[in-house]
Amino acid sequence: MRKIWFGIQLALDTLRGHKLRAFLTVLGVIIGTSTVIGVGSIIAGLDGAITNQLKSFGTNNLVVTKWDSLIGFGGRSLEERLRKPLTYENAVAIQERCPSVESVSPWLFAPWNMIHKGKYKGVDAFNLNIGGTDPGYVESGVEMLHGRFFTDSENLRRLPVVVLGEDLGKNWFQNADPVGKSVEIDGHIFEVAGVMKRPTASMPGQEDRRALFPYFTMRKMFPNAREHMLIVVAREGRQAAAMDEVRAVLRIERRIPYDKPDSFAISTAEQMIDQFRGVISMVALVMVVMSSIGLLVGGIGVMNIMLVSVTERTREIGTRKALGARRIDIVTQFLTEAVVLTFLGGLMGMGVGWLISQAVGLVFPTLPTAVPVWAVMAGLGVSVGVGLFFGIWPASKAARLDPVVALRYE
Repeated sequence: MRKIWFGIQLALDTLRGHKLRAFLTVLGVIIGTSTVIGVGSIIAGLDGAITNQLKSFGTNNLVVTKWDSLIGFGGRSLEERLRKPLTYENAVAIQERCPSVESVSPWLFAPWNMIHKGKYKGVDAFNLNIGGTDPGYVESGVEMLHGRFFTDSENLRRLPVVVLGEDLGKNWFQNADPVGKSVEIDGHIFEVAGVMKRPTASMPGQEDRRALFPYFTMRKMFPNAREHMLIVVAREGRQAAAMDEVRAVLRIERRIPYDKPDSFAISTAEQMIDQFRGVISMVALVMVVMSSIGLLVGGIGVMNIMLVSVTERTREIGTRKALGARRIDIVTQFLTEAVVLTFLGGLMGMGVGWLISQAVGLVFPTLPTAVPVWAVMAGLGVSVGVGLFFGIWPASKAARLDPVVALRYE
């Protein structure tokens, strides 16, 4: 322990004597460590934000789609794309034949091959998130900021009314009362029935640009729209039973043979969280591996500078060996210097990574960035490991020097 402490002091003295060279040597370590910390904090924040959003979906709610996974990272298979869409009649059948279901709301998607835009008094809005549903959608957790949701009568009569998302309402109406105002969406004029509150947990940086229409009004707007999603609200404490009942009804409705798999998927909040975390863990692994390239470059720089240091201190090494220093003492000295160098670089990288995390939090206030413990431990651990790994060769070279030759070195 005493030798290691002596080695640390000697390493710090060497660093103080060559500050610029030491900084340039560990620059790669600083970049690599800061990237690991920054990426880790962003991933942790993204995980927290999306997990909270999915949890806010509710413990009694189910989402039924024709896709195997609601979170479609990696694209859809050909078999999924060829499946027939869910229908409004499927929603009616579930409501009538599933005793564990409180309510079912169909969600009709607008055509995906067009950009949906709106206008109010010359103020344009693009990339609107539009959909058609029925009044039962309120049961899934919708809260109103102004006005009301549309009614069954407005839905059945296909009236031109719309309910807007919070950010879309603020952009168009500022502090004015939006209820009863007329807006233009995709070339049609609608009366605003109300404005919804932003979901309790929104995606980081995402604006609430929803524009929801009565289901049959939406069918009138887009007669060719076919893709549906069904939002099912189970009775309290009966989610599992509701899921089984919905699956049985849909298999009958879609005429799926008993020996064939489902051509649809029923997702809960917990399942969606698991799916998302499976994807984000792979993304995190890839990003950390890529950021480790900086640590590799930094390690090569440490090895090079340590080899230069061995050459510069050849006489010192010869003197120490002539006075009785063993090979292990020389190896310990140079390895300690390499580890101290990369450890300090790791500490500096942690500081830069923390600053990156704070900057991202300022740019995206809805993204709760936080530096996770695993990122700190990984950053420091890898930086120390880089020092040990890339310091072995220079340390071994120093330990193998012949003391007589070393003392004669000029």
